Amino acid sequence: MAHLAIKNTTEIERLEARISADKKSVLKNAADLSGRSLTDFVINSAYEAAIRVIQEYQQLHLSVKDREVFIRALLNAPSPSNKLLAATKKYKKDVISK
Repeated sequence: MAHLAIKNTTEIERLEARISADKKSVLKNAADLSGRSLTDFVINSAYEAAIRVIQEYQQLHLSVKDREVFIRALLNAPSPSNKLLAATKKYKKDVISK
């Protein structure tokens, strides 16, 4: 799985946004219900959504090298080991026959 590198920093920056009164009211209500300030709720929600988007993107977009390794492994799969063959035989006997 792709790994997301996040740099921890103590530097604080400002973020401003203009939104409709209706959206602000909904966000304020959600913040109140979760026991957090509006700023904390909005920043943490946006941050969590950003992390999810980045992780999904990284999971779906294999690098060219990763894709080539994966396809090569599919096309040149190794022969099953004796343990795998025995497990398959046991599975067929114990599960499929019932």
